[in-house]
This record gives sequence, C-alpha cells and structure tokens, in this order.
Amino acid sequence: MAEVVDGEFTAFVNERGAALLRVAYALAGEQHAAEDLLQNALAKAYARWPRIRGDAEPYVKRILYHDQVSGWRRRARRAEIPVAEPPERAAAAPDPDLRLLLRNALLALPPRQRAVLTLRYLEDLSVEQTAALLGCRAGTVASQASKALAKLRHLVPGLDELTDHAEVTR
Repeated sequence: MAEVVDGEFTAFVNERGAALLRVAYALAGEQHAAEDLLQNALAKAYARWPRIRGDAEPYVKRILYHDQVSGWRRRARRAEIPVAEPPERAAAAPDPDLRLLLRNALLALPPRQRAVLTLRYLEDLSVEQTAALLGCRAGTVASQASKALAKLRHLVPGLDELTDHAEVTR
C-alpha cells in the first residue's frame, strides 16, 4: 500500500510540480521562498495522500494559499516600520545586579502573570489582544497584570523609581 501511495504521489509531483511551483512563486515572489512554500505544502499533502488522491491539485493549492497567508500574518506582526527619524536611544543599561534581581522576580511570578506582563509590556499588546491570546476575559488580564506588578514592586524595591509609573501601569 505504501509503495502505491509513494508511486501515485511521485507521479502527481512529477506531473503537476512545475505548475504548483509557478503558483507558489506568484504567492511568494521569490524563487527560494516559493520552493520552501511548495515543499511544505507537498509534505502536508503527502501525509494526507490516501484521503485526497483524486482531487490533489486544488488541495495542494489551498495549502499553498493558507501557508502563505499565515506567513504574511507572522511577518506583519514583527515587521519593521520605516521612519523618517531614528528613534530615541535607549536609556543606559541598568545596574547588572538590578537586572538579575528583576529577572529573578519575574521568574518568581506564576506563569500566567508572567505571560500577561510579557504580552502587555514587552509585546505591547492591548488588554483585549492579550485576553484573546490567553483565552480569558479582559478583566482577568487587568487583574493578573495588577497583581503581578504589585508583586514585582514588593520583590524589587525602587522599581517605580526606575520606570515611569504611567508607562508601567498603562
């Protein structure tokens, strides 16, 4: 059975591979990215080959479209935004002892509180976006952030002096 599947799949790739690569190239806009996109799509199709044999090309194209759109979304979230003026320089690095103290304080937080702080303040997501990612309500995010910041202030004396209070509690 596996030999039949391998043979059918190989025949499909030999027959339709060039056409599928053109589609992938149109989506990706670059040869290497298109080859990677097609290779991933074919790997996914191969895993499901016994169920899709008769209508494989539309199935593979659908995988190509979905994977490319997912890639656009991932890149859009972390894309650089060109600006006319360079941003202000970061403040001088804090004292290494203080950094270690803050790191240990963050590790002392429960995982959910650490996740909330990471998403809210490191990733700069809104309360609603954080709630959607964590699968909870916005009120839960707000209360977890409040509790986490209170614990950090307790564990790291002088934390408020190091950061702008409005920035930390936004």
